[in-house]
Amino acid sequence: MPIYEYRCNQCGKEFEELVMNDEEHPQCPACGGKDTQRLLSGFALGGEAGAGFGASAPAGGGCGGTGGFT
Repeated sequence: MPIYEYRCNQCGKEFEELVMNDEEHPQCPACGGKDTQRLLSGFALGGEAGAGFGASAPAGGGCGGTGGFT
């Protein structure tokens, strides 16, 4: 059973919920509203912004940037 992140469209509260069915939209724990929206989590997107696909490594290569040659 996956844990999803949701936002309540009535009060704006964000919360996590363990759900049995992908189509299920849980009730808001703050206001009891049933109009909730599943969010894309940072974990699902690969963590930090810019650190996912297409991010380039910093130039220099470490070790002083000489590549072992003097």
